[in-house]
Amino acid sequence: MRARPLTLIQDELVDYDKAMERMSDLVGQRQQGERPDTLWLLSHPPVYTIGRRTPLAHLPDPSRGIPVIETGRGGQLTYHGPGQLVGYLVVKLDEAERIVDYVREVELRLVEALGKLGLPAERRDTPPGSELLTGVWTAETGRKIISIGMRQSRGVTSHGFALNVDNDMTPWNWAVACGMPDVQMASLQSELGTASMDEVRQVVAAAFEAS
Repeated sequence: MRARPLTLIQDELVDYDKAMERMSDLVGQRQQGERPDTLWLLSHPPVYTIGRRTPLAHLPDPSRGIPVIETGRGGQLTYHGPGQLVGYLVVKLDEAERIVDYVREVELRLVEALGKLGLPAERRDTPPGSELLTGVWTAETGRKIISIGMRQSRGVTSHGFALNVDNDMTPWNWAVACGMPDVQMASLQSELGTASMDEVRQVVAAAFEAS
């Protein structure tokens, strides 16, 4: 994996719609060469985000009171909430580099970060005809701990990953996560019994060479 240092932006809780507005600005700046490759770490208030192909049957019951927002990223339904670390990646790809190549790099960097946090993890290849297995999975229990959904526009990536740290996992049970009805979601807290958001932020930033 080649060196790819990023500029780091950090925030706490940011409303999803406002985050999308700022991310769009960051992407525009990167496309114009006005800013370097960037990792933005933050969290969101409770919200479900869905891709364009997410079936209606996968959505939560509206009575749960958590908003559902359609987004332009790849992938299917994802839940965001406090205690989850979201990373948005605004990176200019090389001419011969595809978004799928960069997503694989993101997976590997996150596997490295989880290993340093004491949790063995792995990426998975998608069997033909199956729902995309993009993301990161715990090596021992086979649960999904990181969701990834990205896109590129004019050679610059947007959106990114969501790592469950010590968030309430209940809302994951109210919808079909990642297009996979049988998927089991995990967090660092559920797998290790303890989790520090500050430590996770530091380790993840280091894995992406972000400062």
